[in-house]
Amino acid sequence: MKKSIMSLLMAASLAFPAIAQPGYTPTKENLEARKEFQDNKFGIFLHFGLYSMLADGEWIMTNKDLNYKEYAKLAGGFYPSNFNAAEWISAIKASGAKYICITTRHHDGFSLFNSKYTDYNIVKATPFKRDIIKELAEECRKQGINLHFYYSLLDWYRDDYYPLGRTGRGTGRTTHGEWKTYYQFMNNQLTELLTNYGKIGAIWFDGWWDHDQDPDFDWQFPGMYENIHKLQPACLIGNNHHITPFAGEDIQIFERDLPGENTAGLSGQDISHLPLETCNTMNGMWGYKITDQDYKSPKTLIHYLVRAAGMNANLLMNIGPQPDGALPAVSVERLKEMGDWMKVYSETIYGTRGGLVAPRDWGVTTQKDNKLYVHILELQDKGLFLPITDKKVQKAVLFKDKTPVRFTQDKQGVLLKLAEVPTDIDYVVELELK
Repeated sequence: MKKSIMSLLMAASLAFPAIAQPGYTPTKENLEARKEFQDNKFGIFLHFGLYSMLADGEWIMTNKDLNYKEYAKLAGGFYPSNFNAAEWISAIKASGAKYICITTRHHDGFSLFNSKYTDYNIVKATPFKRDIIKELAEECRKQGINLHFYYSLLDWYRDDYYPLGRTGRGTGRTTHGEWKTYYQFMNNQLTELLTNYGKIGAIWFDGWWDHDQDPDFDWQFPGMYENIHKLQPACLIGNNHHITPFAGEDIQIFERDLPGENTAGLSGQDISHLPLETCNTMNGMWGYKITDQDYKSPKTLIHYLVRAAGMNANLLMNIGPQPDGALPAVSVERLKEMGDWMKVYSETIYGTRGGLVAPRDWGVTTQKDNKLYVHILELQDKGLFLPITDKKVQKAVLFKDKTPVRFTQDKQGVLLKLAEVPTDIDYVVELELK
């Protein structure tokens, strides 16, 4: 890891300062919500919509150049009979996740909630006639899970999303309206989402990159962000634009990579002092794909959660529900397996920040007050050196059973003398610092 990245992660591991971005001063409620967001550490992303019916991912409309009028006919057969909000939220809660983020409207333009500003929604256009977002909101309140809303900035269906971006050009739209009506439509829908569904933890925007080749395009974010913060001051704003956060945003998002990494080519931006979140898929796709059964192992998912926490970031892990509205059985199994691990180790994740030892190849550290949790993920030795020079280690124990761990400390750092070569998914040593 480059030194500059490591130093940024170390700086970010401190509680984020109440520094206003240019033109934006977050409220006290907003700053408190940021802390709660960081404390929660783990959320579940849910990509569900008309595209689920075609079982080939959420981008199928543009990937296959499907005519927007023909695609819209899918609504007439959209009937997710096995959707059960209580079952979804119960399975998610069992994983240890503290919040969900659900696609209220994706790039295909279909709204998964009852909107008076378009008939192209789940209540008015489908035989299902139920507001999935409302049912999820009610169940989240019952089970104590925070609710976040994904909202697409771009639209492959409406003709007033104009000028067209670099995607969705093959959907057959030959007449075009005006951007001002589309912008008003978005603000109207965002007002509905922040008015009709109770307390919302965050709005998660996606699609800015559709006009990244048009430097003169104006998304008019200041007015949009101001409206959101006016309606719900504590509601956090994140924008998956893959660049440095804009004024008015409250969290920074990284896609398919941990902060400071960019293997997928979507997360090369500098790391800010805002709360961080990385999103990734449980298998390969965001939306349901019938041929994608390449689910990550429990070990891989747990390691991703732990590494995210060690880099001072939340993990938003995605599931694509099936066309019938059920969560795929493998994803439910993975949620349980992550939950079983969290039952033992949640104290080393919830409420922590990135520890004073920066991420290493062997693992990461998380920290809460005077407790430093050393998460050993990959180590072939019985000894581990930690460059801790400005704190005194009072005590070292194996977290899972409080067995003492021998150690020595000198001016160069601390040497942990382990009783064995670690074989646990995450071998956690708890250090008490002074």
